[in-house]
Amino acid sequence: MLPHVSTLRETDLYAPIRAHLASLGYTVRAEVDHCDITATRGDELLVIEMKRHLSIDLLIQATERQRITDSVYVAVPQPSKAYPRGRWRDAQRLLRRLALGLIVVDLGVRPACVEVVFHPLPAQRQKLKRRKRAVLREISARSYDGNEGGSTGRKLMTGYRENAIRIAYLLRQLGPQAPRDLRALGTGEKTLSILSNNYYGWFERVDRGIYALTRQGRKELKAYPEVVARLAKLL
Repeated sequence: MLPHVSTLRETDLYAPIRAHLASLGYTVRAEVDHCDITATRGDELLVIEMKRHLSIDLLIQATERQRITDSVYVAVPQPSKAYPRGRWRDAQRLLRRLALGLIVVDLGVRPACVEVVFHPLPAQRQKLKRRKRAVLREISARSYDGNEGGSTGRKLMTGYRENAIRIAYLLRQLGPQAPRDLRALGTGEKTLSILSNNYYGWFERVDRGIYALTRQGRKELKAYPEVVARLAKLL
């Protein structure tokens, strides 16, 4: 049964869209650089913005994402039969004029059905290549999809946070370590900056070039059991 409009959440759209894109061979990540959903396949980058209904806010967000890539879609629930046909046609015409793609999700069936009504039309516009590179870097920095598209009011699993958790986990398991030794275990090029900047308050320098996990770090590491479980299998 389709959720009532008052209880429907943007996050209800995420899982079906993610599954659809994954079935097409895309790597999907949620909440990257303010984008609800990003999907990559080779050099191709898609951005999908989700809302409970078409709105000016949704169009503003979607056209802003066109500064990153031409392949931008808006995603909304399948309109009810009571929704005026003429208004739905007008909305689609507006989306086409804005060179946006349209995805509708029918939540009234199980499993939910995802339909790409139309794809974005090619458009000649100057993109901010720096922003596109930043999005692609963030996607590549995440080893898994730890967020839910459309979510608000919760800490996002960024590539930086995931890397910091990896470092914290190793320090908890191995005790104080030098950055070079942690890098040898796969913590990456930013290991030293993460330790020295200590953005989360998880790390402390206990000797020259040696870092340990703080009490706060040990406590907050418990908030990420899924990530720790993944690390325990990988390391």
